[in-house]
Amino acid sequence: MRERYGVIVVGAGHAGCEAALAASRMGVPTLLLNLYIDNMALMACNPSIGGPAKGHLVREIDALGGEQARATDASTLHIRWLNTSKGPAVRTLRAQCDMKAYHAAYLDAVENTENLDLFQDIVTEIVVSGGRARGVKTRLGLVFEAGAVILATGTYLGGRVHVGLVNFPSGPLGQMPASELTESLRQAGFEVGRLKTGTTPRIHAASVDWKSLVPQESAPEPLAFSHWGTPRVHSGHACYQTRTTPRTHEIIRGALDRSPLFTGAIEGVGPRYCPSIEDRVVRFPDRDSHIVFLEPVGGRTAEIYMQNFSTSLPFDVQVEMVRSLPGCENARFLRPGYAIEYDFMPPTQLYPSLETRLVGGLFCAGQINGTSGYEEAAAQGILAGINAARKLLGQEPVVLGRGDAYMGVLVDDLVTKGTQEPYRMFTSRCEHRLIMRHDNADRRLSPLGRELGLVDDARWKALQDRWEALDAERTRLGGLRVFPTAENNARLAAAGTVPLEEPVPAAELLKRPEVDWNLLQALLDEPSPMTAGETATLATEIKYAGYIEREVRSVERLGRMEKVKVPEGLDYGAVTGLSAESRAKLSQARPLTLGQASRISGVTPADVQILWVAVKACHGKAAG
Repeated sequence: MRERYGVIVVGAGHAGCEAALAASRMGVPTLLLNLYIDNMALMACNPSIGGPAKGHLVREIDALGGEQARATDASTLHIRWLNTSKGPAVRTLRAQCDMKAYHAAYLDAVENTENLDLFQDIVTEIVVSGGRARGVKTRLGLVFEAGAVILATGTYLGGRVHVGLVNFPSGPLGQMPASELTESLRQAGFEVGRLKTGTTPRIHAASVDWKSLVPQESAPEPLAFSHWGTPRVHSGHACYQTRTTPRTHEIIRGALDRSPLFTGAIEGVGPRYCPSIEDRVVRFPDRDSHIVFLEPVGGRTAEIYMQNFSTSLPFDVQVEMVRSLPGCENARFLRPGYAIEYDFMPPTQLYPSLETRLVGGLFCAGQINGTSGYEEAAAQGILAGINAARKLLGQEPVVLGRGDAYMGVLVDDLVTKGTQEPYRMFTSRCEHRLIMRHDNADRRLSPLGRELGLVDDARWKALQDRWEALDAERTRLGGLRVFPTAENNARLAAAGTVPLEEPVPAAELLKRPEVDWNLLQALLDEPSPMTAGETATLATEIKYAGYIEREVRSVERLGRMEKVKVPEGLDYGAVTGLSAESRAKLSQARPLTLGQASRISGVTPADVQILWVAVKACHGKAAG
């Protein structure tokens, strides 16, 4: 092993693995330190990847040259499309994974990547000198030097597990916590907060009455998450639906006096959008039932995950409430549910590059930034790895805009607005989601991945071939005509749209709301040779062309504001006309651009105009 590296990554969860792989693939010698190698890319909660917005993040990571989609495809047990009735902007995949196979896929990638060393040890201190991160110290007394350090500590940093009124220091699933690093961060001047998340009981498959439950099968068509993956049909690992009952809720209400959530034993703030079952029962007293999904965690294990049933109630209560669910009357436990508290650093202490403002060369990614979810963590990880490498190479950081990617929205939300609770990505957070779809992540981000050296020759060639085929088919459809034959007009009438009176370009006809791709193919003498995935992309681009053009213009306007740099030392107290609230918020947030300033809560459009004038005056003085 080297004594000095370009980049050191602390933590080998989803964020840490992506960060280490990105930096090393860019040619920077990288060390990945983890407190226990066997928990690399651990799926400590539900072993699933994707879903609304999260699936978009996975596709973007993949398009940049990251690993998560490939690990997902290598471990998929069950996969299906979500939001299919809500339009192409929010449609995406969700896969249930074999958690051990997922871990193995990441471990294989890490162990076989050049410029990347892996070592098991606990980091206890960040070495800081002259305002810069210089390396790390470990529990074994080792000191590793580096030009940049990335913290990707997940829920291990100061981790404490709660099961009822019993609590103890721990990482997830009984792993050891990292207990000393927090003090090092405080000594360096960082603000550190406390958050909480949780997980569900795990039960034995043989103890469930599956015949009484509603199955949810995997999709019948071949699917894959990665742009370069081989689509496959998956079977034999269905998910099943059950529901809580009035008896379940009665058990929960009767045990709230022993709940760490309601007795004050837990200090950290929990996730608003993924609450525990006891929190749901208390917050929605008029609901007498909540859906619970029973989902496999592996292809060769009897362990079953109980989605939507996270809890930190005492173990005896957990047993009683699980057995109150239909189909689970004789359930046998393998693991109890629990809540876990952990330390995080409020992300307003970061630049958009994910480098800390206080210590140069120190980057943060994943749950240490207050996020939740494997996908959000991996997205931050690849960006932190890219920017740490670029900093060492003397290059400008990669900062994706809100109109470029969900990853850009994620980072901008964190560094501009901060978070007081575990942050979760939603499609509703994205103003420009029609142009940031699941199906076009490659067009948006793979050229950047290629430029960074993360997309190799073979993958780049495959993308170019696909894009050329799509462009050729779009041109062909623009030149093809659909004729007003009796048969064609009968099909159009059956679809609820007006018949043709004269020949119409096929691409133009597809813009009608009632005309889908399958109907168009039936009207053509020369049907398309494209695959299902390619035709979905093409149909969306043609059908929504007007809306897409409008979104592109909106993003361009936003881009102009992002180009207006705000001087870092600007004295907001001296800017005449700003409201007191805006002055205080701007002084605290220290936005880097006018666009970022406009997204700070409490800063009004009028304040932005005033600030614009002040910034132009500063730039004028600097030029003079």
